[in-house]
Amino acid sequence: MNHNILKQVILDQIEVIKNAEITDRDYEFEKNINYILVGLRRAGKSTLLYKIARELVKSGCDWSQIIYINFEDDRLLGFSKEDFNDIVETAYELAEDKEIYYFFDEIQIIDGWEHFARRMADQKRRVYITGSNAKMLSSEMSKVLGGRYLSKMIMPFSLSENLKYKKIPYDELAMLTSSKVGKVRKACQEYMSNGGFPEAQLLSNKREYIKSVYEKVLLGDIIEREHIKNKEALRLMIKKIAETVMHEVSFNTLAGNVKAIGIKTSTDSMIDYTAYAENAYLVFRTRNYVYKFADKESIPRFYFYDNGLLNLFLVDKASALLENAVAIYLKRNFGEDVYYYKSKTYGIDIDFFLPELKCAIQVAYNLENAEEREVESLLAFKEKYEGIERLIIVTNEEEKIIEKNGAMIEVIPAYKFLLEISDT
Repeated sequence: MNHNILKQVILDQIEVIKNAEITDRDYEFEKNINYILVGLRRAGKSTLLYKIARELVKSGCDWSQIIYINFEDDRLLGFSKEDFNDIVETAYELAEDKEIYYFFDEIQIIDGWEHFARRMADQKRRVYITGSNAKMLSSEMSKVLGGRYLSKMIMPFSLSENLKYKKIPYDELAMLTSSKVGKVRKACQEYMSNGGFPEAQLLSNKREYIKSVYEKVLLGDIIEREHIKNKEALRLMIKKIAETVMHEVSFNTLAGNVKAIGIKTSTDSMIDYTAYAENAYLVFRTRNYVYKFADKESIPRFYFYDNGLLNLFLVDKASALLENAVAIYLKRNFGEDVYYYKSKTYGIDIDFFLPELKCAIQVAYNLENAEEREVESLLAFKEKYEGIERLIIVTNEEEKIIEKNGAMIEVIPAYKFLLEISDT
């Protein structure tokens, strides 16, 4: 790789980092640790690297010690794993004998990157990596890298980060002030409709921006990367998944729904395509706690990693957006330890079950016609699942305590629930 081109890429990127507007996020990084940041495109991974780089300079480093490469830069077209060492050589030309800090953005584009990353760690170099592929978090990748990097999944703004970005206070004192609570409520409604992509927050046409992100994920991270030929089947599958948010769906059903529109596909294709969508951080799944392993995997509930993405497919589906926002929040805080609980035998259908917290959560946009159903389901679950400690119904705006049959059920409005557990 031409060293002058690499120098130009690095120096141009330094100017971007110097001038970037950076919002504090709810993520912390240990010193002297190599990291891999993964997650949905435009979720803010690069900005977190910018922050780390600026903090290094603030602590005494020279900008020449910051080597930042974005592998989506068009000047790096044709870059291959054989060219990685040219980055190291170029870095020494720029930094001379000083310690060097390497930042590699969207490195998964380059086949074989993991071997270079492992070698850099073995040589005790300081390295930060980002990528938009869930395989970078897989156990297989952990084996390849041998525990040399800590992985963090970076998601679009949470509600708390959204409020920080908009400079809307939500501390205990603010939440006692009617006018400030009103601003928080309004911001929460906007968040549930538009999602949390950082760059979209101050745009007047958020939908167009979110649509462009979706197309990039669909075309770049799924269709091109996975060599999808039946593009229309993939597009229709994602639309059908959006329409099933709040409900479990089998891969057979997805295949049938796509074929009903006249597009050829198969159950196996649906299994593959959903895996690709998950690898690109477009969607994630929750599993039924009571199912056997095979059914856990074959009949999940799907949610989108960002409400703005989901809203591209919906018309007047406020209830689905509310449940999806709750799902994102729980995914952020509890990872894979989020389930639903559905038993036809006992007539129980719980939207979210957190075994770690012994907590059951129902989501209902309002309780006008749903209170009896939601309460009875929670009470039946409490009777069946011994040791349950907390029962919650998340609503759009309603708030109260329901006491029945010796149990206490908390009815919590969305804006309070989404701020309840500090994001990590």
